[in-house]
Amino acid sequence: MNLYFIIPIIILLFIVVFLIYNEIENRKLLKTVTSLDRGTSSERKMVLRILKSGIKSTAIFHDLYLNNGNEQYSQIDIVVATKVGIIVFEVKEYSGWIFGSENQVNWTQLLAYGKQKYKFYNPILQNKKHIEDLRRVYNFDDIPIYSLIVFFGNCTLKNPINLPHGTYLTKSNSVMEWFNNILEKQKLVRYGNQWDIANFLKQAVENGESSIIREKHLNNIQRLKFINKSN
Repeated sequence: MNLYFIIPIIILLFIVVFLIYNEIENRKLLKTVTSLDRGTSSERKMVLRILKSGIKSTAIFHDLYLNNGNEQYSQIDIVVATKVGIIVFEVKEYSGWIFGSENQVNWTQLLAYGKQKYKFYNPILQNKKHIEDLRRVYNFDDIPIYSLIVFFGNCTLKNPINLPHGTYLTKSNSVMEWFNNILEKQKLVRYGNQWDIANFLKQAVENGESSIIREKHLNNIQRLKFINKSN
């Protein structure tokens, strides 16, 4: 066989083997935090990036269902316990143009040059509520909690947004820059009850393993959507 044909085939085989090996290693790493079918693919990509940044798997909590009482649950995408405090991630995946301000209840997604329009709940307010729920259910004392909202997908945020203190919003291609910026610029904190916090967050993750709890949460979301439409 001609050498000019053999070399490209060998290179292609090396690429295929590398991609397969990389996928296997990524799956192994991801499973130190979460299962391969839990949450969305974007959430799992985010978990993987956090792991590869050097954060220990024991400090990352994915797909939490926080018990607010009265059979009400808050679903939180990712929580990371860091040296500067708790970072709460809200992970979105959208394409098209995104319009919305910090105080608007609903944001708008435009597709097909404006011919298709969809509304979704303001992720800034959504994650703010998650943080409020965390503080209400568990006494975090003086530990700061930061809100990091990340958009995956081919979308463009069209409005300038005045973010509240401690809140960050970014596209997925620069999320780790913001994450590292928080770690570098904020003050170090001391966890006097770090094991209690870890157990509390672990329990919230374990809540999400219950199909009954997940169903209750989905039913509650549908109920709230119906109430909002009625109003």
